[in-house]
Amino acid sequence: MSSYRELEIYNESKRLAIEVHKMTMALPKYELFEEGSQIRRSSKSVTSMIVEGYGRRRYKADFIKHLIFSQSECDETIVHLDFLFTTKSLSDAELYKKLRSDYDLLSKRINKYIQWVESNLNEFN
Repeated sequence: MSSYRELEIYNESKRLAIEVHKMTMALPKYELFEEGSQIRRSSKSVTSMIVEGYGRRRYKADFIKHLIFSQSECDETIVHLDFLFTTKSLSDAELYKKLRSDYDLLSKRINKYIQWVESNLNEFN
């Protein structure tokens, strides 16, 4: 692979971060700068940690560390989605279910990729 842009987890995380960003712009004003800001940052961090890790892929431990950070940001995004839906700040149940499902799947895919890197990538590739 010649670029992080070829990674499915990168493309999916970027697409989802854009969806989350758009969703937060429709939140009540009081949530825009509280939970809205938190979920925008965590969703974008999923993508940026993949990119940063890929840039350090020469060092397997660094690559894995950043992929783990990416997965934890993914899980944090799920928590923020749950808070927004539970508090009714996000009232669109279909959008919530779709984003929640997509982030659950992305978290699993990142985990699978971590396992692949652990097993297949050698130090100083």
